Amino acid sequence: MRAHLNLRCRPIHPSIFSLTPVFPCSLSGVPPGSFNKQVLKAFPHPLTCTWLQFGVGSLLALSMWAVKAHPRPNLNEDTLKSILPLASVHTLGNLLTNVSLGAVAVSFTHTIKAMEPFFSVLLSSIFLNEKPTPAVLLSMLPIVGGVALASATEMSFNWAGFTAAMGSNLTFQSRNVLSKKFMGKGKGSLDNINLFSTITILAFCLMTPVVLLTDGFLLTPAALKASGVGEAIIRQALAAAVCFHAYQQVSYMILARVSPVSHSIGNCLKRVIVIVASVLFFRNPMGIQNMVGTAIALAGVFAYSQVKRGQNAAAAKVA
Repeated sequence: MRAHLNLRCRPIHPSIFSLTPVFPCSLSGVPPGSFNKQVLKAFPHPLTCTWLQFGVGSLLALSMWAVKAHPRPNLNEDTLKSILPLASVHTLGNLLTNVSLGAVAVSFTHTIKAMEPFFSVLLSSIFLNEKPTPAVLLSMLPIVGGVALASATEMSFNWAGFTAAMGSNLTFQSRNVLSKKFMGKGKGSLDNINLFSTITILAFCLMTPVVLLTDGFLLTPAALKASGVGEAIIRQALAAAVCFHAYQQVSYMILARVSPVSHSIGNCLKRVIVIVASVLFFRNPMGIQNMVGTAIALAGVFAYSQVKRGQNAAAAKVA
């Protein structure tokens, strides 16, 4: 007798395909953090480093439009004025991230930034009048508790790095809310690529006078040579800027394609990869309590993502 197997293949859920770009995005998030840390160790001026990153990103964006690799946006004065607040929070968020990277370990910065869902819930409650459910509030507990445990046992802890990372959480979540509104307008020319390119150029313009007034004297050849900044550091800074622009552009493309819940899951994965890679690369010591706190915080982020996924699915059924 021959046994016949009746195998049924279940269709793959579309969300799996929508999350496919998350994996290269997660991997592309490793080089910017590592390169930035190396550059900030040799040249501890996050304001100038952030300005350089926006400058390189602006050149890449202008080159993209010049060679017609992507349609140029139709921008007018009113559009630029409406985008300016978005560019401002984008500028501040990246500056605060670099301040934190320069002050504490890369792994610790990304552990703190795992609190992004907490700020997302807070801002949605304040500005969008979206009251969190008890399940969402419960998922916040391991996030806050894990970050608190990791902070209490972090060897590189200092208040400047901690505060800067928390500030970047607030500004980046504000940026995501504003960006989603612009992406949802559906006016064609201002898609995710053009929106990110435009705010990058505006961020460079906003930072240029500030950098020239505060750190301008550091950019002369004599000053750079005196501070020990050689060709190797300059190459690392340029590599960090290119990786930084590519990573954030991919992140914007994902934000436009998937729901904020899927984007949150991708960020959770990215944090794990960046934390592990930074520990291996920089050989930063992590105690047991620090690792446990980091794991609890990341588990809380995943739990929050699952709760929001369930709520969105239930809302879709009702609709």
